[in-house]
Amino acid sequence: MSGERGLSGGRTGGAVRVGETVRRPAGAWTPAVHALLTHLEDAGFDGAPAARGIDEQGREILTLLPGETVGDERPWPPWTHSDETLWQVAQWLREYHAAVAGFVPPEGAVWRKGGAWEPGLIIGHNDAAPCNAHYADGRLTGFAGWDFAGPVTVEADLAFTAFAWVPLSAREVAAAEGFTAFGDRSRRLRLLLDAYGWRGDSSQIVREARDRVSASIHDIRRLAMAGDPGCQQLIEAGYDLELATAVKELATFPR
Repeated sequence: MSGERGLSGGRTGGAVRVGETVRRPAGAWTPAVHALLTHLEDAGFDGAPAARGIDEQGREILTLLPGETVGDERPWPPWTHSDETLWQVAQWLREYHAAVAGFVPPEGAVWRKGGAWEPGLIIGHNDAAPCNAHYADGRLTGFAGWDFAGPVTVEADLAFTAFAWVPLSAREVAAAEGFTAFGDRSRRLRLLLDAYGWRGDSSQIVREARDRVSASIHDIRRLAMAGDPGCQQLIEAGYDLELATAVKELATFPR
């Protein structure tokens, strides 16, 4: 298609811009994700792209969120590490969880990650990380990268978001992304949880993050072995090994 322009950022690539839309490779999970995005659009939630069907090449069509992304450069821009952005991320997640609470997936829904939905679970974004964030005029405008959405608990989605933004990732990875204030992470974690409205002990979210990241490692490796090209890219990039290092380091957090 003429007028296509490759988009940087994200974890697995393959997205292109066509006009004011984004085209991405579709998968077995795409109908379920589009049902989710349609629910969010109908609910008036504007922090996610809207689904606009499938194009003639079999790619999903999504609306383009406003703002810049972190792209492929390292370190990431300063806004990714500010307290103000951390607060906005927590607000986005709280509003998303409120919007998705009433969503019942269509019968037979297939998700790329996670098992079957049941009452008490939500469909979490599962990758609300800086690489998927859009930012404009000092404001977080939303998150792309919904292909890993799937059934989880609220606490699990909150824990992964904390992992990505506090950040609780491996120190070497965080430093390459421009974050080195490791002694400040406990305060930043509490800031995120308070802004979200989580009143429990921070250590519970750290434990949940370790469990969540461990499960992500298993899912990425399982899907890569099954032929999922996106997860194969993650393995080739060493993302699973980065997550494994983070799991080990979190055993002694906040040190």
